[in-house]
Amino acid sequence: MERKNGRGVPLYAISVAAELVGTGQQNLRLYERRGLLEPGRTGGGTRRYSEQDLDTLRRISALLEDGLNLAGIRLVLELEAANRRLERELAAARSRRR
Repeated sequence: MERKNGRGVPLYAISVAAELVGTGQQNLRLYERRGLLEPGRTGGGTRRYSEQDLDTLRRISALLEDGLNLAGIRLVLELEAANRRLERELAAARSRRR
């Protein structure tokens, strides 16, 4: 999990996260079961969602509105993450050349 600028710090309980993104708690559990996101956990196992998780949940909602199913959304999220990773690697390689 990326922790850039504290956006990866798990803060929100599932009820708060669901309300913030405008969906139900069951949807958040479903998205986790389908591998679309992995919220943090407290020592007792309670889910905690970060700002980064909320961004992912909003992206999932947008992709659902565009007509993608959960399998398609998982692929899109994986490809977007790979693209971000490659962009970071490219930026690092360019900065080493200078």
